[in-house]
Amino acid sequence: MTTAGQDIQVVVFGLGEEEFGLPVASVREILDHRPAYRVPDAPAWFLGLTDVRGLSVPMVDLRVRLGMRPAEATLATRVLVVDVAADRGEPLALGLVVDRVSDVSTFGPDAVERAPDLGGRWRSEQIDAILRRGAGFVALLDVDRLFGTAGAGDAIAALSLAA
Repeated sequence: MTTAGQDIQVVVFGLGEEEFGLPVASVREILDHRPAYRVPDAPAWFLGLTDVRGLSVPMVDLRVRLGMRPAEATLATRVLVVDVAADRGEPLALGLVVDRVSDVSTFGPDAVERAPDLGGRWRSEQIDAILRRGAGFVALLDVDRLFGTAGAGDAIAALSLAA
């Protein structure tokens, strides 16, 4: 997803104390949080459906999907609408619930590092790169590997059935 030697623009958002990012090109829009229409027997990370301009969009609790504890929505909670590659060839729109959106930042090639394969809370295959930001870091997520056909076939199949 990252291109070596080029600047990348990223939507930076927070989940708890951690900062994550998604490439600007993968984020269709950012919405205020809204309750989801619940779907029976759905995975814990699947909150339900929401209406986005007349389209039924599955909402995902990104905290739970990444193995974090769920949190109550606040005034800062946002929904990032992204497109994910699906089995049928058509992209699937997903609403990712995040604690807050910080900003859109540009990272130069010198700020982009390969994700270390240390195990831990997040699987490194879901992280495309680590971005240096001041004294901290931003984990650049690969949403296709997190939900798409490349790494989470069961997840995308569950969402396709629900949508």
